[in-house]
Amino acid sequence: MRIALSLPIALAALVAAGPALAVSCKDDIAAVERRLNSAGAEQVTGKEPPGGPTSSGSAKALDKPPAGAPSDPATKPTKAGVEEARTLLAKAKEQDKAGQETACQDTMTKVKEKAGALP
Repeated sequence: MRIALSLPIALAALVAAGPALAVSCKDDIAAVERRLNSAGAEQVTGKEPPGGPTSSGSAKALDKPPAGAPSDPATKPTKAGVEEARTLLAKAKEQDKAGQETACQDTMTKVKEKAGALP
């Protein structure tokens, strides 16, 4: 009998915690912003980001980009794509400030698509 009562309670707690387990738009913005201000983005655009290029800060980051072409040619970064990603990133920041989490996440998906696989 106790199991029958505790199972629905445990499921309800798990469902309530679901949104808290997702990455917030603010965290996603910070991660993608580091990518758009990286040396890899500078290599694609030919323009140094404001404040100079940043590193990922990750101990797992590679010293240099992997050799070869991306497996999906659509992910190849372009100067226009990186610039458009930066414009969309500014829009996502405004949506985040306005508390529009779903719209912000949708915009961040577009930002990632436009940025492509930066070296």
